[in-house]
Amino acid sequence: MNRNALLLRMLDTTYDNESWYAPFKSAIEGLTAEQARWRPTGDTTKSIWENVNHLIYYKERLAANLEGRGLSQNLDGDETFNLTKQSNDDKEWIEVVERAEIAQSKLRVALNKTTTEVLEQDSLEEEIIDILLHDAYHTGQIIQIRKMQGSWPSHR
Repeated sequence: MNRNALLLRMLDTTYDNESWYAPFKSAIEGLTAEQARWRPTGDTTKSIWENVNHLIYYKERLAANLEGRGLSQNLDGDETFNLTKQSNDDKEWIEVVERAEIAQSKLRVALNKTTTEVLEQDSLEEEIIDILLHDAYHTGQIIQIRKMQGSWPSHR
């Protein structure tokens, strides 16, 4: 398996192809806006919605980088959690979930077009791997929040 194929496989595994751990898509499946907004007690905890915002931003930024363009929004780490405004409106939550799907799709297309030579430039391959590990980390947080609120399916 070449490097690009391996990165694409890792991208799919963290998003929607279950491997040794539940992927992101399964972690947010079936949530309502109210569940996505719920926040565990504590000043430093984030909601599922905030975590999803954070992951969307970095995927959109990486796809833009691979495509050779910039993002219209340049956010710092803390600002990324507020990429979209949280509400109790299920329609707005669904739009965020759809944006996550679009970000994944665009990143997959951009990565698929990226050559090995480009991957080797400026530690780009390392950045991609960091993003994938970052996705897995925050997906684990999302699942933990769901377990805390009682919305994680017991069959998993």
